[in-house]
Amino acid sequence: MGIQGTDVAKEASDIILTDDNFSSIVKALMWGRNVYDAIAKFLQFQLTVNFVAGIFSVSCAAAIQSVPLKAVQMLWVNLVMDSLASLALATEPPTDDLLKRKPYGRTKHIVSLTMMKNIVGQSIYQLAILFALSFGIEKWMNVDDIVKYNDIAKLRDSSVHFTIIFNVFVIMTLFNEINARKLHNERNVFAGIQNNLIFMIIWVICLGGQILIVNFGGIVFSVKPLEWDHWMWSLFLGAGTLLWQQ
Repeated sequence: MGIQGTDVAKEASDIILTDDNFSSIVKALMWGRNVYDAIAKFLQFQLTVNFVAGIFSVSCAAAIQSVPLKAVQMLWVNLVMDSLASLALATEPPTDDLLKRKPYGRTKHIVSLTMMKNIVGQSIYQLAILFALSFGIEKWMNVDDIVKYNDIAKLRDSSVHFTIIFNVFVIMTLFNEINARKLHNERNVFAGIQNNLIFMIIWVICLGGQILIVNFGGIVFSVKPLEWDHWMWSLFLGAGTLLWQQ
């Protein structure tokens, strides 16, 4: 304690309570666990996106000699994944539920088994959707499948086919950001979201930015405007990550 504590005790301490109030200990524990969880949430979200993007890009490059996700598109994905996502997930306010859990051990890995299950599980869902769109979109959405023609020139140009893949990937990522808010098998991934205004604002901004990029990005983002039914499919498949999480 900063007021009644001795100088020897202060020198040996890691934390000094300036107001000598026991409630400060409670707040310190709550915020400490909240910061730890914020880092874990971001890792859970980022590792999923990195794993999916890496496996998908390498597989497509080997199979069709082209990557549906272009360089500029990946820059937008990285902006969503890194800067904005870290800000959204790091601003979750602490709750009393944090104090009801057992403390983490000193040797506990920050990536828990539950987090690994979430990362691998979401990666399986997203990769399955992306590969299905890459090699079976013609019958699914009545879109010209440029992959089957194996025309390198077409594969490198902007197309509705690859725009749908990019759009679905980003929207799945956005919905999975909601899943990433929970780390311990909580059923309600929306619990407490109304208390984090920054998260909701960033999520809406990212979705709005994606809509603008697809509709008006053109040559810069290597996209073509999509029809309403393509947008409905994108939102449906993106929201599917919430159901898959359950």
